[in-house]
Amino acid sequence: MEPNEDLQKIAKILRVDHHILDRFRGDMEKTTGKSGVFSKIIRENYFIISDRLDKLGLGRNVSALEVYDALIGKVESDDFRIFEALGSPNLTIPEEMQRVVDLAAKISNRYLGFFLKKDVAVQLLKKEPPKRILLALGYRNVEEMLKKEDLLEVFSALRFLEDPEWLNKVFFRQYENLKPSDFEKREMVARVLDSKWLRASEGFIKKKHHNVSHLKELGVIFVLPVSLGISGETLRLLSLLSHYFNEIHFYSELFERAVKKEEDFAKNIISLLRGDVVEKRFPEMPDGTSRARLLIVQRYLAKDDSNDWRLFEPRINPEAIHWQKAEEGIVRAGDYIPALKDHLRFWEGLDWVGDYFKDEVGHDVLVSFNLVDTIMSLVKEKEMTKYLYHHQEALWNKIFIGYFGKEKMMKLIKDNIIRGWFEI
Repeated sequence: MEPNEDLQKIAKILRVDHHILDRFRGDMEKTTGKSGVFSKIIRENYFIISDRLDKLGLGRNVSALEVYDALIGKVESDDFRIFEALGSPNLTIPEEMQRVVDLAAKISNRYLGFFLKKDVAVQLLKKEPPKRILLALGYRNVEEMLKKEDLLEVFSALRFLEDPEWLNKVFFRQYENLKPSDFEKREMVARVLDSKWLRASEGFIKKKHHNVSHLKELGVIFVLPVSLGISGETLRLLSLLSHYFNEIHFYSELFERAVKKEEDFAKNIISLLRGDVVEKRFPEMPDGTSRARLLIVQRYLAKDDSNDWRLFEPRINPEAIHWQKAEEGIVRAGDYIPALKDHLRFWEGLDWVGDYFKDEVGHDVLVSFNLVDTIMSLVKEKEMTKYLYHHQEALWNKIFIGYFGKEKMMKLIKDNIIRGWFEI
C-alpha cells in the first residue's frame, strides 16, 4: 500500500525510507490503537511555521534563503538583547562570564545529583597523575598541586590538557573499579575556570568549537573565560550551559539506578559516560510477526557520519530532550529579564519544527526552526554549515510521544538505555 502524503513528507524530513516508516506506523497503530498521528504532526507543523513566518514578517510563499536569513537574524537580535541585558559582559573576565553562568543556573534546575565523591576523585588523580597538568602548573606531584589548586578545576582540565589516548586507555580505566559506595548525593556545580587555564586550552577550544564542557560523573559544568568572537556567542553559551544542567541531572538519575545491579555498576557507569549505542543491526523477525523496535541513541550520530545506518532506523533520542529543556529554559529567561519576554517566546515549542522551502533554482531545501540548529548555523556561518540534526532527532521523539506520551518515553529510555533499544 502506497504511503500517504503526510507520511512521505515526514520520511523526507527524516531521510528515512518511506516503507520503513510506513511499517513502523502500522506497528505503532496496532499496539496503541491510535491513528492519524503523522497527519496531526504535519498539520501542527504547518500552523506553527505559518505563525512564525508571520511574526518574522514573511508570507508562506518565500524562499528557503529568506526563511533561513530571517531565523538567523532573529537569533542575532535576541543574542544582542541578552548580551545587553547582562551588562555587555567581557567574556574573557571570569567575573563577567559568571553572569551568563548565573542566568543559565536560574533558567535550569540545579538539582541534587548522585556523583563521584571528591575523595575518590583525589585518589584517581594520585594513582594516575596527570603529567601535562602538573607540568603546565609547575607542580612536582598531585599532593602538592591539590594543596593549592581546586580539585574540580584540575579534574575539568583533564578534558582539555591531557592526551585523549592516555585519558581513555589509562586514566579512565580506573573507572572499571568504581563501586556504588564511591558516589554520594550533592548539588551540581557550574563554574568559570581561573584564567590561568586559558594558555593551555587553545587546542580544546579549537577542536570542540566551544569553551564549555562538563563532567557527568562529578556533576560539574565548566567554562573557560574566553570570547570566541562569533555572532550569537551569548545565546550559544547560554543554551549549552542549560543543556548541560539537564543532561547531568538525567545521567545522575541513571547512575543512581545503576546501584540496583551492583555487579554491573562500573560497567554500566562507563557505558553511560561513553554514550554507547547499538552497534549491530537487528536480526529479522520471524515470518508473520511485526513489532516496532526503536533504538535509543544518546548522542548526535550525524555530527560524525551523516550516513550512519542508525540514522535511518526508528529511534528516540534523550539528547534531544536535554536540548528541548534548554530551549524551554531560554524562553523562561524572559521571566528574569522582562524586556526579553516577548522576544524569546518566539522560540517556544520549535525543537521538532521544520519544513522544505524552494531555493533559487526550485529545489527543495529543508529549513530547521529549531533554536539550537539556528544558533549553531549562525556560529558556523562563515563555513557555510547549516545544522538540521537537532530538529530531526526531536521529530523522532515527537512521533513517539504522539503514540505513547512523554512520561512513557522517559520510562522506556531509562529502563533500556544500557541495552540501547526496546520493542513495543
